[in-house]
Amino acid sequence: MPAAGSRGRIAAYMDLDGTLLDVNSARLWLAREWKHRRVSVGQAAKAIGFLVAYRLGLADIEKATREALRLVGGLEEDEVRRWTHEWFDSEVAIHAAPGSWPTIAEHRRLGHALVLLTSASPYEAERAAELFGLDAWLSSSYEVEHGRFTGEPVVPLCYGSGKVLYAEGHAEREGIDLGRSYFYTDSYTDMPILERVGRPRVVSPDMRLRLAARRRGWPVLDWSSREPTLAIDPD
Repeated sequence: MPAAGSRGRIAAYMDLDGTLLDVNSARLWLAREWKHRRVSVGQAAKAIGFLVAYRLGLADIEKATREALRLVGGLEEDEVRRWTHEWFDSEVAIHAAPGSWPTIAEHRRLGHALVLLTSASPYEAERAAELFGLDAWLSSSYEVEHGRFTGEPVVPLCYGSGKVLYAEGHAEREGIDLGRSYFYTDSYTDMPILERVGRPRVVSPDMRLRLAARRRGWPVLDWSSREPTLAIDPD
């Protein structure tokens, strides 16, 4: 932690799906599992319903995560990590939002810590952090015993108010001043962390977040171009 009266380092925390990526990668994962016949019609229908509810900010993320983990319960963690890395490299990396690159580069130039803050799996998060050249990643995680998944998540998940807890823990460990730091996201579900940092930034937001950003005067950005408008303060 910084000494009393001093200012900590600035960080740029970034969401993954719909922000650094121009898609929700959960949809791509579902398509992959369907292709490999690892989900039934009923399971696919439930997953699609969850994706719709998530977009509307109405999803029960903990319940949905437990449902998803039933599919990998008993499997070896290393195997799922390998699947996820292969899938990310072949099907997800191509969806990097063009405007993410110059934004990351400018934060890097200013000496800001670059941190992925996502509800995605740790196996996707670590690959995404490598792709975008970030300093660290914070994500949801899952119980593993003797190298195999138990089918249970580790709570709290890195979602909603849970993201605040993850960010605060990271900030305390790394001497980050959240009051001077950024968080970039497209989703209304991230309102708790947007309200916690000093410099909230909204990227191609869903309708509820767009309205909330307009009321609060938060910058609304478009990362569909490699020449995005940057909303980065000089200090």
